[in-house]
Order: sequence, then C-alpha cells, then structure tokens
Amino acid sequence: MLRALPLLAAAIVGLTTGAAAQAPKRGGTLNFAVVAETSGYDCHASQTFALLHPVTPQYSLLVKWDATENPRVVGDLATSWTTSPDGLTYTFKLHEGVKFHDGSPLTSEDIKATFERIANPPEGVISVRKERFGDVAAIDTPDAATVIFRLKAPNASFLALLASPFNCVYSAAKLKNNPKYPDTEVMGSGAFQFVEHVRGSHWSARRFDGYFRPGRPYLDGYKAFFVKSTAVVPGLLGGQFDAEFRGQNPSERDQLLAKAKDRFVVHEGPWATVMLLIFNTARPPFDDVRVRQALSLALDRYRGGANLSKISIMKHVGGIMRPGSEWALPETELEKVVGYGHDIDQSRTTARRLLKEAGVDGLKVKLFNRTVAEPYTPSGIFVIDEWRKIGVMTEHLQVETKTYFDSLVSGNFDVALWPATEPADDPTSMLYYFISHDASTMSYSRHADKTLDELYERQNRTLDGAERTRLVHEADRYILSQAYAVPVLWWNRIIVHNKKIRGWTMSPSHFQGTDLVEVWIDE
Repeated sequence: MLRALPLLAAAIVGLTTGAAAQAPKRGGTLNFAVVAETSGYDCHASQTFALLHPVTPQYSLLVKWDATENPRVVGDLATSWTTSPDGLTYTFKLHEGVKFHDGSPLTSEDIKATFERIANPPEGVISVRKERFGDVAAIDTPDAATVIFRLKAPNASFLALLASPFNCVYSAAKLKNNPKYPDTEVMGSGAFQFVEHVRGSHWSARRFDGYFRPGRPYLDGYKAFFVKSTAVVPGLLGGQFDAEFRGQNPSERDQLLAKAKDRFVVHEGPWATVMLLIFNTARPPFDDVRVRQALSLALDRYRGGANLSKISIMKHVGGIMRPGSEWALPETELEKVVGYGHDIDQSRTTARRLLKEAGVDGLKVKLFNRTVAEPYTPSGIFVIDEWRKIGVMTEHLQVETKTYFDSLVSGNFDVALWPATEPADDPTSMLYYFISHDASTMSYSRHADKTLDELYERQNRTLDGAERTRLVHEADRYILSQAYAVPVLWWNRIIVHNKKIRGWTMSPSHFQGTDLVEVWIDE
C-alpha cells in the first residue's frame, strides 16, 4: 500500500490571501511554453515531457497520481477498486457514460485493449513499458463498467504502474482497425480535444464539452508554444505565455522576480529526477568496482549541491530514492555509504589508493553527455573538476540528443551522465534502472548482479510495508557500494508562473498534474 506524503514545496511566493477559498472561474485560454517538441503522439512509446505536456490533456487514465498529495493514487476513469488479499486480483469499477472525442462510448473493453497493447504490443507497435507489465496474466471485462487485472505473482508497485501518465487510454475499436493510430492521431476522452499541431510553432486544444466530469474543465482551451529554453523568461515577461511546467533554473527565477515579482508565483522543492553517472562495465577499467568506487568517492556532493544550486537545478544529496521521500535512506545511514561521507579529504585519499590498487592511477576518462546547457553542462563540469582532484583527466564529450540516446542503448560510451526520472516515488520503478542489463532495458551500465536482482524481486513481491522499506534501503546501500551507476545530485524543481493561473499544484515530478482538468484563470 502506498503511503501519502505531504507535498514538498520549499517556497511559495506571491500568493494572494484567501485565494484558496476563491471559486473557480470558467473560461479563458492557458498559454504555456514547452522547451522540446514531440515527434510522435503515442503515449505508450514515449518517456518524455515533450509529449505529456501538450498531448495528455486530451486523454484519460484508468488511475493517476494525485499531484496535490504525492504519492497517492486516485481514480480517473476508475471510480473505485479493490485488491484481493493475496494481491493477485485488482478489480476496477468505471465511470459510466464516458465518451471518446468522436462520440463513441468508453467501456472496459477500451481499458483492456489499452493495457494489452502496452503489455503485448502488436508487431510494429513500440511499448517502452512492456517488461514492467510482465506480471499480468489476464485482463477480464465481465461487464462494460468493470475491468479485472489478474496477476501471476504479487506486485507491490502494480497500482503505481497503472498510474503512469503515459498509460493513455485508447479506443479499442480504432486499435482493432489500426494498432498504430495513436502515433499520428490524437483521439482520447480527456478534458480537452485536439485542434492543431503546427510543428515548430504550437499545439492547441479546446474544451471537450462531452467530458465526463460535470463542470470540468474550467478552461476554454490551451495553447502550448514550442520554444527554446532561452525564450522562456522573455516570453513570460512579455506575456506570450503564462507558464512553463517543466522547471526553471535559479537565474531564470531571479530574473523574473527582479523584473515582475508582483506578477508571478514561485514553487520550489526536490525534483523526482536524479543525475546519474553511468559506468559502462563492459569496458575496462569500469568493470572493476574499485575504479567505480574511486570515481564516486571523489565527488564532494554536499559542497557541490550547495554551490551548483546557485547556478543550476542540481542541488539535493541522496541515494537512489528521492531525498525526503518515504523510501529514502535516512541521512545518518546515507553518510556511511561509499561516496557519501562528509570528510572529502579522507574520501579522496581512499579514491587515489583504490585507483592505484586497480593499476589505473593516471586514469583518463571520456565523459559522455548531452549538448543541453541545463543541467547537463554544469553537471559535467562539476564531475570533471572533482575527478581532477584525484588525478583523473577527463575529456567532456557532449553530443546531440539522438546520438546521446543511441549511444546509451548501444553501449558506445565509457562513462555517461543520465537523468533517471519517474512520475512518483516508486521503488520498483527506480530500482529498474540499476538491476542487471539483461533484465532491464534501462540499465545502461551493462552489468550482471544476481544479488541486486534478488533484492529487486523481493521488495517488489512483498506486501508488507515495513519489510519492503527495509529491502529498499538494503538495495540502496548495495547499489551505492557497487557503483554500477551512482547519483551525482538530485534536481531541484522551480516553477515560476503567472499568478492568474489557479488550480495547478506543484509536485515533485513534471510528469504529474499534466491533464489541466482543475486549472483555471483568474483575470
């Protein structure tokens, strides 16, 4: 069972007194920026905010993350659900009278077709979460308003898996006619209906008058502008758009407040994204744990976080689970793990000794990175400078996005910087990045470790909350000690938006709260 955590928001600036009690107003168009543009429209094939922010307000989910109370799962199309005592059967009751944008009814058959497409994609269809649905044995639809998931084994994260914002519900009838229709056509049952996508310019949608939630949405529509990150601040100041919902850096925040503090609201808190150092264990000397540990020990994460947070979104020190979350290692335990001690001089002495024992003192490293300024470039510079202090010389290889991702998948790199991000604080999702390469398409370090795989499996199968926490902490300590991939720092999410935007809630993830159902404009 997932336990609720209070929303972590370090600062909220500019809210007017009594705004929470104000009745929502109907009407208006929300204009916001998106600093990337999706190439395709299929949610099941995607893992980027570039799709979520403009596309998903047009779709519904079975269940979703409650952005107002992370990490609680609430119903969307589902009105309620029950779980059998053995954890093998999940039964969902659906809202009745739900319509797709083409007027056709949405029933349990559409839920079944959607998740069967994710778990067992037809030929030519890409499902990037296929492996995660391996526990699903069958999906039954006893009536139009009931859908039943039957599992092969208990899965403590199954509800979290179902709540992924990428699980857009598609029309079974349209999938039967063309399983690939979602890649080129946007037709869902969400609060907003597609109008147009002008590539290189904008995406627009209007209110769907047939939406199943009475009185929602409040907005007449929205328009998402595809812009470079450098255009966000000028666009906000000039009134071209009212928000950018991924995140701003400290400099951008400060510019906006310095020039128009009375117009903006600021939210800030730990982001559910961690910048990882990925060591390619298929390439010597990174197959030697001593080398990997040495390169982790060299990083002064505590001072680095304090300094980097002044110029970038890199800030929080943590293990494999988001700092401050219910699953995170307590600080007293974290500081005992390799690379997390407060005595950096002692850590670097140990690092130099390990490199010498491994026969690679004078090591030269190629650090693979993206040609993206924030936060990739400052992260790379930080790592390079820290490694220099233990005698490691580094070549910084920054490449464009396609080459970057292709190289990670193919293993064509030595050490890479890569941001692991999930919609919420779910252990199974985060651990998936660290288990053996043959068990995870996202485990770019290309290692094999049965101990880690067993810990992953055990925490995922136990339905006992306390035991699961213990196992997650054990896995966290083990991962940091083996150092196949290690956190540099966790990101800090900063959102600055026009104060006329109401009903939007800050959450730890830019993958949450993207449906815009509750958002309204106070002109």
